[in-house]
Amino acid sequence: MHRHLVKRTLLAGAVLVALAACGTESKDRPDEARATKAAVPAPPKKKQVQGLPGMPPVLDPEDVYAADRPGRLSPVVKDFPSRVYVPNTESDTVTVIDPKTYEIIDTLHVGRQPQHVVPSWDLKTLWVNNNRGHTLTPIDPRTGKAGKAVEVHDPYNLYFTPNGKYAVVMASLDRELVFRDPHTMERKKTVPVSCYGVNHADFSLDGRYFIVSCEFSGELLKVDTEKMTVVGQQKLPFEGAMPQDVKVSPDGKRFYVADMMAHGMWVLDGDTFSKPTLLPTGKGCHGLYVSRDSREMYVSNRGEGTISVFDFTQNKLTKKWHLPDGGSPDMGGVSSDGKVLWLSGRYNAEVYAIDTRTGTQLARIPVGGGPHGLSVYPQPGRYSLGHTGIFR
Repeated sequence: MHRHLVKRTLLAGAVLVALAACGTESKDRPDEARATKAAVPAPPKKKQVQGLPGMPPVLDPEDVYAADRPGRLSPVVKDFPSRVYVPNTESDTVTVIDPKTYEIIDTLHVGRQPQHVVPSWDLKTLWVNNNRGHTLTPIDPRTGKAGKAVEVHDPYNLYFTPNGKYAVVMASLDRELVFRDPHTMERKKTVPVSCYGVNHADFSLDGRYFIVSCEFSGELLKVDTEKMTVVGQQKLPFEGAMPQDVKVSPDGKRFYVADMMAHGMWVLDGDTFSKPTLLPTGKGCHGLYVSRDSREMYVSNRGEGTISVFDFTQNKLTKKWHLPDGGSPDMGGVSSDGKVLWLSGRYNAEVYAIDTRTGTQLARIPVGGGPHGLSVYPQPGRYSLGHTGIFR
């Protein structure tokens, strides 16, 4: 009995020693795990963007369109009725369409040759650019009614600096960039340019400069936003180039410039203002519109009645949509929910509604003569940079 007892005691002691050893290991393991975990590098922090003084902070340094997600309406516009405003250059009117029913609900009489309907920086007003009437007509987007016109010479197009300090009038025939008060439109500074036909633009990620297209001389300008001076100018490498719309990539690294005579988009580095390369899209490449998820860009090819779809990540064209019975898709915008692309039919006196998932034409609506820079409103975003709706 005694021997058996000793054996049991020794066995029990061995078990306790083994358990103690196991316990020591179990204490060590979390430390090792912590050490291993600590050795894994943390994900890199996104760079801080030093924006133009007074500009709202950049939400995402890797996506300038981060504020434009579906339905993400500013409190300023959330109660505005959804409408499509179509300026008819040859009829001197603005056609107002209900996007839910595709029906025309009003026709506003404005000044001579309205070119674009432009959301103001503070989102409260839509400005109709009456180019040859030398006026801007304000529309109250809450009521859809037009107000008293403001005298502004040669307003082909209209933009706003990212800090909301100035409106920038693209005075195409005057060959000027005119910086004005964004509310009263009082002239603050006139910047003469040596190119012909300034018309479209977009701003850099930090808002410190913008790229401008000069349609009639086939040139590009780079403008310092704060200094209000031209800091770069170059001729596009294509005989007879006619640049149109301008858009910056979501990451802010590239600018795309539609060219209706080169039949494609010029691609360049805005920071270095590099020599651009051409990406063919289709005949009469004209308008550029970014999808609500920042993944794609819709490119209207006015000369062939098509829309090309460009994928930013893949850096290539992935689809081409053909309008039934052709057409002349020009300028426009994307619906608040991102499901519909609206474009004017410049030479067909009509407007197209296109499903952004399939490219199917949802509606073809007759409007006035020469429909041009239509605006879908309201749209997501904190503030407007102008044109038919460039939001940040």
